[in-house]
Order: sequence, then structure tokens, then C-alpha cells
Amino acid sequence: MKFGIIRERKNPPDRRVVLSPAACQSVLASYPDAQIIVEPSPIRTFTDAEYRAAGIEVADKMADCDVLLGVKEVPIQDLVPDKTYFFFSHTIKKQPYNRKLLRAILEKNIELYDHEVITNAKGIRLVAFGRYAGIVGAYNGIRTYGLKHDRFQLPKAETLADQQALIAELRKITLPNIKILLTGRGRVGNGAREMLDAMGLRRVNVGEYLGQEFNEPVYCQIDASDYNRRLDGVRGNKSDFFANPQEYRSNFYRFAKVTDFYIAGHFYGQGAPYLYTREDAKRPDFKISVVADVSCDIDGPVATTIKPSTIADPIYGYDPHAESETDFKQENAIAVMAVDNLPAELPRDASDGFGEAFVKNVIPAFFNNDWDGILERARMTQNGKLTPRYAYLQDYLDGKS
Repeated sequence: MKFGIIRERKNPPDRRVVLSPAACQSVLASYPDAQIIVEPSPIRTFTDAEYRAAGIEVADKMADCDVLLGVKEVPIQDLVPDKTYFFFSHTIKKQPYNRKLLRAILEKNIELYDHEVITNAKGIRLVAFGRYAGIVGAYNGIRTYGLKHDRFQLPKAETLADQQALIAELRKITLPNIKILLTGRGRVGNGAREMLDAMGLRRVNVGEYLGQEFNEPVYCQIDASDYNRRLDGVRGNKSDFFANPQEYRSNFYRFAKVTDFYIAGHFYGQGAPYLYTREDAKRPDFKISVVADVSCDIDGPVATTIKPSTIADPIYGYDPHAESETDFKQENAIAVMAVDNLPAELPRDASDGFGEAFVKNVIPAFFNNDWDGILERARMTQNGKLTPRYAYLQDYLDGKS
């Protein structure tokens, strides 16, 4: 089995990679029948020289490989027909901007496996960059708070080497006695929590957060059962909420009235209530002045997120009364950080973490006849057609949805 590590060609450039040099060595040491070739790249976070030093072949030989591994979408003109590809296709939610890409994949008889749907039998994702989105998102949010309120200036995350460098910068600053709210307890939310804990911030429970004042900055991490309640008044729980989101309404506003800085690291499911609306943001007791929206659902559950921002220009202002973008430094503006590719700012750490999970959870399936169905569940296309699991995308391909 010959694996190819492809060069990332999507713009803006992404420096991440599925397998680092160390991860490649791990694969080759564990599976004598495996071969790996790395396509040369001038932007990859691990240089061609680093791969060569690890004993990995670097060459323009992707056509010779059986399985091609990438991170972001492959431009249509660069797709190699009749190959097996792994990358984030951003098509499983019927994203209109990638309809042509999925059509081209079928036309070129490509077998596509999307990283986003690599799961175990219970549907739990096995490879993801979410932790690093949370890590960078929390850092960027704190940086945004400093700029919004003229308190301090932190360097951009993309200029720093790794998570420890981010933490070192955060430990240099002093936050005022603010309340920070963090939604989500998954990879993203817990990644953000790592950074708040690394700063030495005190974590408080919901009752303390809502009912007490503090002489130090504090944070509270909540999940769906804390900011939603059942319409019938019956006490709900997280699993019931995800199974029956239409039976709930948001109870988030009680947090908005006491929160200075909000980090959105939750998962938002179809049919779930919005956390806060544009009308909520207009209310005089809406206190949030800075939002770090790591989840980045546009015009969705976090009403102040009206567009994604970029690594180059990560912050914009939301005018709650005009419901439009403005200078984030304006007094009445809510500062929004909504970069939608945050892990790309920490490419080495993110690639290391992703590669470890890929080597542990995915690579074995190529050599054990996929005994637990990991490849089968993630295979979106085969023989020029959608596989049955992804047949729901046919109307999307046909332009009907």
C-alpha cells in the first residue's frame, strides 16, 4: 500500500499536513508493506528537508500512489483520476460552493473519504483539528478583548511557534475582573479551557457565575443543558436535547446579562434554538462586548457572527442596532473574532495531533481488512457514484437543494 502526502493547493494557503515526518516513520515501522511518498511543497509546516532527514521519499510521484492524503479541498484541476483521496471536502452539509468539486470527484472516478466522517461504530469522530481550533480561538479571543478595550496587545497566533508560546504570551498579561463564558465540552470547548486554565483563571459553576461578583477574572464552561430548557418545563438533559432539539428554547440570555467575553465552542445541530438573536443583542442589559466564535456558524445561533473572518483580518465589529458590520473599536460595537480555519494558525501542533490520531485510528484499517468499518463508513464515493450512506447528497449534486 503506497500512500502519498499531497501538496496543499487551496487558497488561502494551509500549512497543515495529515502525517508529520515522525508520523510517517511510525507508519513505516509498524507496517512493512506500507510505502510513503511526500509531494514537494514550499509552504508545508514540515519542510521537504525534514521529511528527507526522516528517511521519507520526497518526489512528484503522486500518480504512483494508491491513497492520497490531504487536509483541505483539492482544486478540481489537480485531482488525479481513478485515485483514492482523503481530505475535508466540505460537502456533507451540502455546501453550495463545493458542489462542482463533488461532481468532479464522481466524473473522475475518485474514491473519496472525508476526514469529517471518519468515525467509530458509535458515530464518534476519530480524527479532527477541533482541539487546536479551541486553543487558538481562546487565544485570539483574549487578544481581541485587549484590542477592543485598549488593555494590552498580544502578537498574532500565526507568528508564534506552538501552544506553549501562546500560553507564555497569555501569562504576560493581566485581565480585569471580567466574566468569561465558554460554551461546549467537546474537543473545541476543552481546547479553549486548556488555555484559560493555563492562564491560572478561576473556574466557577453556573450558580456562582450568575449570582456572584468577583475581584478577579473568572470563567464558566457550560453545555447545551445549561443554556436550553424544555418547552414543557420538564427537566431535560444533553442527550434529550440533541435527540429532540425542537422541544427546547434558549435559556442563554441569563448568561448574556453578566458576561463580558464569550467563547463559542459548542456544536450546533439542525433544529436547535439559537443561543441569542439579533433582537437579544439590542437589549440594554446585553453585556457581551467580545465574542470569539470558534464554531463560526454564519447568521446562526450566535447572532453577532454575520460573516467569517480571516487569519489576516481576524476581527470585525457588529453594530447591534444597525445589524451590520462596523469598526470593532466603536463604543457600541461588539468585537467578533470568527476565523473559520483557526488550527491553520498553529500548523505544527495541529498536524502532530491530527497525525497521531490518523496513525492510531485509520492506518490500521488498510491492513486489517477494515474489520471495524472505519473506511466503509467514511467512503463517500465509489465507482463514479455516491455510496448508499451518502445517497442523500444526490439532490445536492443535481442542483435541487
